[in-house]
Amino acid sequence: MGDEARIYNYSAASSWHADGWQSDVILGVDVEGNLSAATDVAPQSIGQWVLPGMPNLHSHAFQRAMAGLAERRSRIDDSFWSWREIMYGFAAAISPEALQAIAAQLYVEMLKAGYTQVCEFHYLHHQPDGAPYAQPEAMSLALIEAAREAGIALTLLPVLYMSGGFDGRALAPRQCRFGNSVDSYLRLLDSLQPYENEQLRVGIALHSLRAVPPDAMREVLASKAAQNCPIHIHVAEQIGEVQDCLALRGARPVEWLLDNADVNARWCLVHATHLTDNETSRLASSGAVAGLCPTTEANLGDGLFPLADYLDAGGRLGIGSDSHISISPVEELRWLEYGQRLVSRHRNIGARRPGASVGETLWRAALSGGAQASGLPIGELRNGARADLLVLDENSPLLVARDASSVIDSFLFAGNTPLVRDVMCGGEWVVRDFQHRDEERIAARYRHTVTGLAAG
Repeated sequence: MGDEARIYNYSAASSWHADGWQSDVILGVDVEGNLSAATDVAPQSIGQWVLPGMPNLHSHAFQRAMAGLAERRSRIDDSFWSWREIMYGFAAAISPEALQAIAAQLYVEMLKAGYTQVCEFHYLHHQPDGAPYAQPEAMSLALIEAAREAGIALTLLPVLYMSGGFDGRALAPRQCRFGNSVDSYLRLLDSLQPYENEQLRVGIALHSLRAVPPDAMREVLASKAAQNCPIHIHVAEQIGEVQDCLALRGARPVEWLLDNADVNARWCLVHATHLTDNETSRLASSGAVAGLCPTTEANLGDGLFPLADYLDAGGRLGIGSDSHISISPVEELRWLEYGQRLVSRHRNIGARRPGASVGETLWRAALSGGAQASGLPIGELRNGARADLLVLDENSPLLVARDASSVIDSFLFAGNTPLVRDVMCGGEWVVRDFQHRDEERIAARYRHTVTGLAAG
């Protein structure tokens, strides 16, 4: 027996690897939840089409509960900025208990959709009036516990948020619960790092250039906490942000960041929507990941990322569900491609060479970039990686008569019927036959919580 008893073997008719589909693969999973070399123990067959789980590189969990509540016109020029005011009002009602209930429900939905990891860009640190909780990391711990309940891997990214604009103005009253000094922020990171394990990574998030003064950014990046962890930042999401940065810092946001920080493979630049050709090339050359959130960017009217030029320059990307107006890697990748088709009036933009598959190109890029941005060994079916995998429903009409050359394109572009049947995360089956293992309890608590928020 010995080590063999510690390995579970699963056989897949076809599984997706870095170089594409492989047939008749046996995947070993050890007791630590990692993929391992298979033993001679008889394998269990798990399905026709097996894929690595998708990382979700950008999430604001609490916003799931307000999805759909900002779709009534309030002014003639509704935009991200008017949406933000609605979001601030909603955020004021969120307690640690409510955040855990909302996040757990969100994470269940992510797992069922095919996300097996989430980067949580977390800025609701304090009470609504800005006073710290008795346990300053209470809101962060609510997210950690929600991820544990759901069974999803988490990269927790506490956010540094210090000012209300590029001019250094003080935070507005409704922003006070986001705020930290550099010292209090570094203490928060110190308090969270002992919680790290194989399911949890703690990284750094700078909210945006407008919310983090240059000296503060440099101090955090020079700290011990920032030396070996993921670093995420919102940047160049809105034209107004670009204009303000030009006016007050004399450079565009991505240009300024690349000139003033050692942006490298540990960085994820979220949105990066508005780029010049030079910024696009420089960002691609940096090795950083562009964190694209197409459904949220469309919902907020942000604009379109220069996908073709960025891919041609060798740029890395990943996807996130951000405000959770949609929770589906299929929809994120579909709209990443469709947005490019609408603006260019051509097809198959994501496939950059003749004969290439759009679906395979984008799925592969999002797996790799999302894994890089997470700081976790995920995104691949290889020995030593976490055992995060999806089993598609081979009996769905959408996959009838599909082979290895067409199954991912059909998965992404053939319809809206859910195709993720089973999900393993960290070696544990968390979704079987489209049902999460703790779905009913988590959903009941979510309904109770959100009903209370609506009544409150």
